[in-house]
Amino acid sequence: MNPSLTRRHFLRSSSSCIALPFLASLGFRRFASAAPLPSRPKRIIFIGFGWGVTYESWYPNPKQTGADWSLTEGLKPLERHKSLITLVQNCYHKHSQDGHSGSTFWLTGANRYGVPGKSFANTISVDQVAGEHLGAETRFETLTLSGPGDGHGPGLSLAWNRQGKPIAGQPSPAAAFHALFSNDKTPPDARRAALRARQSVLDTVLEDARSLSRRLSKEDGEKLAEYFESVRDIETRLGKEDRWIDAPKQQAPTALHQPGESMNGEAEVRTMYDLMVAALQTDSTRVITYRQPNQRLIDGLGIKLDGHSISHYDPKGDRMEASQARDRGMSNLLAHLIDKLKATKEPDGSTLFDHTCVVFGSNLRRAHDLDNCPTILTGGGAGIKLGQHLVMSDPKTPLCNVWLTLLDGLGVPAKSFGDSTGILDTLKA
Repeated sequence: MNPSLTRRHFLRSSSSCIALPFLASLGFRRFASAAPLPSRPKRIIFIGFGWGVTYESWYPNPKQTGADWSLTEGLKPLERHKSLITLVQNCYHKHSQDGHSGSTFWLTGANRYGVPGKSFANTISVDQVAGEHLGAETRFETLTLSGPGDGHGPGLSLAWNRQGKPIAGQPSPAAAFHALFSNDKTPPDARRAALRARQSVLDTVLEDARSLSRRLSKEDGEKLAEYFESVRDIETRLGKEDRWIDAPKQQAPTALHQPGESMNGEAEVRTMYDLMVAALQTDSTRVITYRQPNQRLIDGLGIKLDGHSISHYDPKGDRMEASQARDRGMSNLLAHLIDKLKATKEPDGSTLFDHTCVVFGSNLRRAHDLDNCPTILTGGGAGIKLGQHLVMSDPKTPLCNVWLTLLDGLGVPAKSFGDSTGILDTLKA
């Protein structure tokens, strides 16, 4: 073998080209001994579900804290990963007043009525703050995945921009696959021309709008300023899209097959989890949000009740049994995601799990209860101490303290987030 070979050599055929991983026989050992590998990038995944959990059989005994805790019936499928997950209790959003918004304010902690005269307002979500710092070198600053809207609340997204507007996401595994791995056959010059045309339209609109602003009232001027911010956001995204036009999309990992258009239930969620791993593995993005499709998962588990009525279970009867079955199904799928992250090797011999933080939770505990938000953390990406049950002494600890702690662990310079009061030292490794 030629000793100058590196991982940037390729397997080629008449129609495709696949990059090789680091291989010892191609000189990786020599390369590794000659110079240290660069540190692996940090990543984070947020997975949100609406309608909450079954309180009685999901939360561990609050008296069993630290490493001395037992998995409940709802978490039993995670048994093999007990030392790798941390469950946090007694966190909430003090501004949450909407019992039908399981995801809308989960990553923002915003006050829906925080803007006088408006019945709805939101702020930037923690994933977008992380993406601004971690996503500069990736094709997608953040990747937003959004299943159907049942149980999640208004906005149809977990991700919200700096103007408090929802960010549209890929609605299905098939759409996510094509966004990540299907190359546009349009010639680069033609795509640049289309981008320039869109940019030109924005420039014209801004010029007209600035001229108009001199004749507006204060209130209308504020609305126009908000509009300017939205346009600047579009300009930024167009600029990044322009920079990536000449770069072909990564090949999908060999084991990942293009998903069908009609997937649902467990198969849909499992495939979306596999796509998340592939997106991180190819460094297409480092920040992902996924709004899990609650009702379709419930239907796929063979449960004949709707998710909303299940969330209003009583301690006896079929609704509570259905709620518990849903919990086990979600835990089983989360265990699958952890398996995939642990099985995916990094160039330095570590695993994707070692450099990825996964957040799994909801803004709702059950029904319309907004206290003690279900929160599971796993993965090594944000420097979290794993394998513990952490019960906050104050039952009104801001969930935004968790988000601020994760940002700190990811290396994102943020002094505060939402209604945070500080970093949770007990959560840090």
